[in-house]
Amino acid sequence: MNDVNIGIRLHDTAPGTLEERLGFAREQGFSCVHLALSKVLPDFDMNDAPRLLDDALARRVKDALANTGLECAVLGCYLKLATEDPAALERTRDIYRAHLRFSREIGAGVVGTETPPAPGLKPDIHSDEALAVFLRAVEPLVRCAEEEDAVLAIEPVACHIVNTVERAERMLDALHSDHVRIILDAVNLLTRENYTQADAIVEDALRRFGDRVSVLHMKDYTVDPDAFMTVACACGTGGMDYGRLLRFARERGVPMTLENTRPDNAEAARLMLEREALKCGM
Repeated sequence: MNDVNIGIRLHDTAPGTLEERLGFAREQGFSCVHLALSKVLPDFDMNDAPRLLDDALARRVKDALANTGLECAVLGCYLKLATEDPAALERTRDIYRAHLRFSREIGAGVVGTETPPAPGLKPDIHSDEALAVFLRAVEPLVRCAEEEDAVLAIEPVACHIVNTVERAERMLDALHSDHVRIILDAVNLLTRENYTQADAIVEDALRRFGDRVSVLHMKDYTVDPDAFMTVACACGTGGMDYGRLLRFARERGVPMTLENTRPDNAEAARLMLEREALKCGM
């Protein structure tokens, strides 16, 4: 019996209503989803999220998940926190606070985010100053997550402020809260300069983060010699070795959500991961 929990970004399913998309995900054999409301509900404006994330929408989402037997592994809120504009920052924080409250109401595992710089950020993204800007911006949201008994999960990306395994560990240590976790997307840490060390990067990340990894984002990659980042693609269509990630997911019960799939290849990507997971059986 397969014992891995594999999901999909709901906006990567065939078009339809929230309920229809959840049905499509279930039909393709997925057991959880990554839900980005602004990409699934046509009338959902992220700028208006504090008002729109009300009890009625929570009931709708919770009922739709229950009716399809799916979990919400990630509630996406990928807005840019690293800004030096106080007014913009406070508006963005309000949107995150609303998502953290909503995640608890619908039973989502985490609220997911990244660390891209906002336009006009002066410090270089690799600098300690840029990391400090992000940490100052996110700290009140960590307190909100603690108060709401929610989890804010931050995804390191090679072209963002939290761009290496080591830097992500520094971030976790600085924030020092059980309510801050990691979404580990191994491909997002790979560049044209380091992709040949992919296995070592994954091993280092799993060693450093351990129980602080709440979700794995799963995709594959190819290499464009003219691009800094590797080129993301569906699982099984590039050069990624999933062995360490799948063993970790099985041992820890960590959900995985697919990225960079289409409706016509998502099920094949899931099946490939399930076959590979069986090979990693204990």
